[in-house]
Amino acid sequence: MTKKRRAAALTALDLLALLMALLVLFPVFYGVCGAFKTPEEFAAWPPTVLPNSFRNTENFTRVFAQAPMGRYYWNSFVMATMTSAVRLVLAVLAAYAFVFFDFPGHRTCFFLLLGTMMMPPDTLTIANYQTVSRMGLIDTYVGMGIVSFAGASQMFMLRQHFLTSPKALREAAMLDGCGDLRFLVSILAPTASPLLMTLFLQSFLTQWNAYLWPLLVTNRPEMRTVQVGLTMLTTVDGTNYEVMLAGAAVVMLPAMLFYAALRRFVSRAMENGPLLS
Repeated sequence: MTKKRRAAALTALDLLALLMALLVLFPVFYGVCGAFKTPEEFAAWPPTVLPNSFRNTENFTRVFAQAPMGRYYWNSFVMATMTSAVRLVLAVLAAYAFVFFDFPGHRTCFFLLLGTMMMPPDTLTIANYQTVSRMGLIDTYVGMGIVSFAGASQMFMLRQHFLTSPKALREAAMLDGCGDLRFLVSILAPTASPLLMTLFLQSFLTQWNAYLWPLLVTNRPEMRTVQVGLTMLTTVDGTNYEVMLAGAAVVMLPAMLFYAALRRFVSRAMENGPLLS
């Protein structure tokens, strides 16, 4: 392939990628613009993308007036942060054990854990609810996050990363009086910091957007999460689309800011290989 053809092919790929990015981002852009529209603008024909004014913040005021979104924000933040932290710690410890410990049946245990990735989460909903209910964890943060405390995909990614670390490094550390926990925290974990932060971000966003499980294990209104709170923005008269879009923008903002703050870790982790969702 000549240089001109190669350059033309790369240009075509760039344009295709740009087109796909625009298709993905347009609903988000339209939703944010719709959050500033009035009911009359939504009823207008032909429909418009941009609102008449971006100074119309009444919809955002109605979001916090119709539902205690501040409380729901706190519930989602506590649940997502706690679940992501516990999940990451357990994944790190499990991955370390599978790489550096040679215990009987470790291969069988590893493949059994990978097998859980093939199970649809919905098939365990009833059993998980019965277990959580019997433990008295209904209407608690632990009850909302306990079913996600262990993640086979995160354990697998960390195991693959730890395999790149030579075992001689651990043996040398042991000779210097370094225990397994200190070796993991002081030497091994810093080398995996981009992957750890990326996995934490992925888990946080997943838990922040969770809807079904938090809805099932919470009965008191004050324990609801932001995703459940969005459903409270509708009225008996119908769906207020402008208020719903304002609520969606409010819910989406923390996730976008969190991703923007950690995007450099995601880029560094992606350079080392693809991540599982």
